[in-house]
Amino acid sequence: MRERIPHEIVASVLAGATAFIGGTALNLPTWAIFVSWAAVFLLGAKPTLRNATRLWATMPVGSAFALVIVLIDQQIGTVLGDGQLAKNVVLGVVILVCNTALMCTGRLRAFALVPGMFLGFASFFATYFGGFGFAPGNPWAAWVSVVVMNAAGPVFAYLSRKWTFARRTGADGTGTDGTGADGTGTDGTGTGPAPDATVDVGAEPRLQSDREPTRA
Repeated sequence: MRERIPHEIVASVLAGATAFIGGTALNLPTWAIFVSWAAVFLLGAKPTLRNATRLWATMPVGSAFALVIVLIDQQIGTVLGDGQLAKNVVLGVVILVCNTALMCTGRLRAFALVPGMFLGFASFFATYFGGFGFAPGNPWAAWVSVVVMNAAGPVFAYLSRKWTFARRTGADGTGTDGTGADGTGTDGTGTGPAPDATVDVGAEPRLQSDREPTRA
């Protein structure tokens, strides 16, 4: 694909636009957009609805576990005393239990993208303890704020590609047959699988140097 507008320009314009989201009385954590925006491209060279859906399903769950940790700590954080060590022990136990529950949740197919949950998990703590959200210091407001901002990331990732207005190029660089002069596909990956493709279940991958087995 040949971009009519360079991706670097489009992405930078979109990044600058986040100032108009965060620079308001709502005090939203616009940096959370960049967290999930980057996560989309870590999942593959192209933004896809499937990968966006995986993030939309897991990031709010991770933030919810972080919210539970904060709420529990607010209630029982001083049960062993007011000293910092005592508070740390209680918090450590709470994190141990909740983190175990989070990772067990990842065994469910819908929430199998465990790193996505941890991105939401960390984003919530940064939002709450950083004083972001439409009601700073309110854990529920922090959760709503970070979930909305994290959800916007895949949208920005999609637009950063869509608004390059890319067109297909042919073998000589001017056609529309979808392949480049070197035989690669329009996304630069060739006629084989995309960069984020995985080997089919049950398939046995081979190195190029491997020889096909011969029969006697």
